[in-house]
Amino acid sequence: MQASYISYQETHRFSKLMADYLAQDKNLAPFIQAFPSLDNLQRQAQLKTNDFSAERRAVLYKELTAQYSQCSHTPATEKNITLLKDPNSVTITTGHQLCLMTGPLFFIYKIISTVKLCQQLNAKDDGKHYVPIYWMATEDHDFEEIQSFLFEGKKIQWNRPSGGAVGRMDMEGLTAVLEVFTTHLGTSKNATALKTLIKKSYGESNNLAEATRTLVHELFGSYGLLIIDGDSPALKKQFIPAIKEDLFQQSCFTEVTLQNQKIQDRYNTAFKPQVNPREINFFYFEGTGRYRIIKEGEAYQLDGHKRQFTAAELIEEVEQHPERFSPNVMLRPLYQETILPNICYIGGGGELAYWLELKSFFEDQKTLFPILLLRNSALLMNEKQEKRVHKLALSKSDLFLNRNALINKKIRQISNIDLDLSPFKQKLEAQFDHLESLIQKTDASFEGTVRAQKRKQFKGIEALEKRLLKAQKKKLSDEVIRLTDLHQSLFPNNSLQERHDNFSFFYLALGTDFIPMLFKHLHPLSFEFTIIEY
Repeated sequence: MQASYISYQETHRFSKLMADYLAQDKNLAPFIQAFPSLDNLQRQAQLKTNDFSAERRAVLYKELTAQYSQCSHTPATEKNITLLKDPNSVTITTGHQLCLMTGPLFFIYKIISTVKLCQQLNAKDDGKHYVPIYWMATEDHDFEEIQSFLFEGKKIQWNRPSGGAVGRMDMEGLTAVLEVFTTHLGTSKNATALKTLIKKSYGESNNLAEATRTLVHELFGSYGLLIIDGDSPALKKQFIPAIKEDLFQQSCFTEVTLQNQKIQDRYNTAFKPQVNPREINFFYFEGTGRYRIIKEGEAYQLDGHKRQFTAAELIEEVEQHPERFSPNVMLRPLYQETILPNICYIGGGGELAYWLELKSFFEDQKTLFPILLLRNSALLMNEKQEKRVHKLALSKSDLFLNRNALINKKIRQISNIDLDLSPFKQKLEAQFDHLESLIQKTDASFEGTVRAQKRKQFKGIEALEKRLLKAQKKKLSDEVIRLTDLHQSLFPNNSLQERHDNFSFFYLALGTDFIPMLFKHLHPLSFEFTIIEY
């Protein structure tokens, strides 16, 4: 097994915003706490330990102990739960939805980035303890986004009525779906291990939050990863001031709207917010539903529900039952940073884009804003695929090309005729330049006619070039098919593998070596895309 690395910019698969963030564009500096580095993270740790109270630590320790009471411990998780009582302990956090079987591969990369960064910081022995956290998005209600995963190009889907917080959903109908899935795994040692993992998590759990906790714990518990569920009365109680503030003062809406304008003014006028804040950024749990809170006149209405509150009734409800109030995507970061001694959030490009909207809001709420780190990204390539890449003389950057662009490039390279008509275009350009100079000396009124003729000629050449390329593709159809098949296996549907494939496919091939392989080759602060050959 070996790895190679290329810059994110070279892949052309990431947004300009993320490319600029990785390049530490100075125009983004006002909207972040600090760019990610070991030194900055250590400074952030000191700031957070000064800012996080003993009372909050006690609540966090008690809650995690309770949440893990029904989950098997590892020595590493037990140690880290205890460490959180220490005033010198801080956390590094990633978060994700409760996707079935963890969903696409990048979920695994998020957690490895988080755990490995903690390992690197703990190795500095600076008197601080760095604890990795996975925040389960148990309160999310977008069941359609988590109900399926892909295995060998086929969708495995859990069909059932949706509604309310996904973490509270029971396992109705899921066992049958996973039984069908496991029949396709075979009987190998790795298949048996995967089946055991599925049975222990989804087969023996009461709800999706419990199942996800068990699955992730089985994969990463030995590394000390702690899994937290924010859907908790004790944790929500600490968030009461922020709930009231958003319901009645609505600073999030004001501050984020202003910050988005500042980002456009100071960084990029083309910047489009990843998420737009609402005037009220909380949902309310009623029965099995999760309903958005809307203010209509002097009353507070649950969107899609008949229930209403007066302001006084809502205040009493917050104080007596804070667990019934669920933050949306704009308020969840503040909730996380309120209840955790967190110094860094690790996420994908889309996540970091909306975190960048929040710094002034955090300052308004007198809460320390975390350092933001782009998670690792990787392409996994088996030995057979690597040999095909070598045989086709593809560079690492070639692989990341759009499929059609890659095919066109390779057809031009392997053709025994020159399909590039650029030299002809250059000669024609020179001839028209000469013609235009003659026109200026004789009758300038012909200038428009000459330019129209030039456009016509170039358009004809480009059409001819495309037809030649198309004809050559047909002639070299075997090479086109081989190239298409290879690219499809590495970039399913022309997208990054990590956004498509589930870890189970690779676990079948590598078994218990899969996670250690990723730990060996992924480096959180390298800011490079990883290509792993296994």
